[in-house]
Amino acid sequence: MRENELARDVFFAVLKVHKALGPGLLESAYQACLCYELMKLDLKVEIEKSIKLIYDGLDMGVGYKADIVVEDVLILELKVVDFLNDIHLAQLLSYLKLADCKLGLLINFNTTFFKNGVKRVVNGLK
Repeated sequence: MRENELARDVFFAVLKVHKALGPGLLESAYQACLCYELMKLDLKVEIEKSIKLIYDGLDMGVGYKADIVVEDVLILELKVVDFLNDIHLAQLLSYLKLADCKLGLLINFNTTFFKNGVKRVVNGLK
């Protein structure tokens, strides 16, 4: 499945969770419900997937954790914040680079209007 098609399916799953729960819960609640919805779509879902930092060919022993990785190609970074800001975008972009993925979705569940809480982030777009 191509990243764009996958992102579309994930978007609608996220929308379903947001409609059902609304804003105001903890990130872990949204993560659990979203993973459930994605698994119902028969998608491969990895929760809190470790991403290694490789520098100059060496594993630096420093690891990061992506909230959700779908089908090994799409990284979802979940937030429950008043506003998404540049540091959230930088975090997801760093995960995309380290994991050698092209596409990620930055998702803020703490919004009244869901469309205001989703940002598509592309690694390597010129």
